Amino acid sequence: MSVPGIVTATLDGEEIAARVSLGGDDELFITPTRTIVYRSDGLLSDESADDYPHDADRLTLSEGRRKTKFVFEYALEGEQAFTVPSSVTDDVLHPVLAGVLSGNGITEPGETVVKTYRFSELTLIITSERLVKHIGGAVWDEDYEEYRFEGVTNLDFEDGSVATQIVLTVDGRPERIKAPNEEANDLRERLKRALFEYHDVSSLEELNETVGEDDEDDSRETSVDFGGGVDPLDADPPEPDDGDRDTPARNGDDAQSADPLADSGSDGVAAADAGRQSNTTDGSQAQWAHATETATRDDSDSAATATNSDSFFEESGEADTAADTDDPARRTDEPHPDLIERLESLEAAVERQNEIIEKQGETIEQLIAELRQGR
Repeated sequence: MSVPGIVTATLDGEEIAARVSLGGDDELFITPTRTIVYRSDGLLSDESADDYPHDADRLTLSEGRRKTKFVFEYALEGEQAFTVPSSVTDDVLHPVLAGVLSGNGITEPGETVVKTYRFSELTLIITSERLVKHIGGAVWDEDYEEYRFEGVTNLDFEDGSVATQIVLTVDGRPERIKAPNEEANDLRERLKRALFEYHDVSSLEELNETVGEDDEDDSRETSVDFGGGVDPLDADPPEPDDGDRDTPARNGDDAQSADPLADSGSDGVAAADAGRQSNTTDGSQAQWAHATETATRDDSDSAATATNSDSFFEESGEADTAADTDDPARRTDEPHPDLIERLESLEAAVERQNEIIEKQGETIEQLIAELRQGR
């Protein structure tokens, strides 16, 4: 695969150790001393090749849903950064981190980086000669720890329901590293393989026999006495005294009727009934006379309204017939010539708009592709 001319000019004779595609024609090139990010000619930027030296004091990742930002921090130059699509974050991190370890003199010439793992704020790097561990927000800085395979005296694994603990004993001191079970098996196998190749063994038992110490660790288990416990609570508390109980109030004999008619005599009731009967008889006669007069007047009004309505509809029908006869547009079923011309003009305009929308869609797709490449 050919190397762009602008990248060749940037190499200055260095060899390319690794290259990673960033989407489209964009690529990332790794040399022993630098990371070179190549951007092809596009809508958002011209062709370019930017380099980032590996002798950084700190390497930090800022991950988003679509992009990941790699930030190099230098003692004198300050910060330099580039972005890549989130889908290739791990593919880019592995060779970049290998270059940073080499640029800072942590790994030696000929030493290869086997695998890089990130578990939240824990970064583990397996090389052919050591295990590098870094804890913190950065992927790597000067606060790293390393365990050389030449000093390993035992390797063990403790399985858990959620995570697996790697117990790596270095110079008689055990180091415990916790890894989630989803990636623990891969980490276990790669670490064993690297140790097997370094010590020229073929199994974990053989490794521990070869590198194990003669003196056994006489660790003792201690038990903690929490005492006899606490006394149970009394399940039968004393009952309350009879004097503490409330006595409900009784109102049976004190209640009295509040009916105002209870004190009325029979004479009053009789007089009231006689008055109501007299008023009812006189009122019924008056209502019958009023209803008869109202019905007669309503019949007269209804007849007059019907006569006026008939004459109104006859006049309206004659007017509509005359209007239909005088309007030439209503006497023909053929469309107006101006209307046909307007429809044809609208159809042509819609076709032109569709062509413009298709071209804009192609441009937008190209912009999205370039943005996803980290431009």
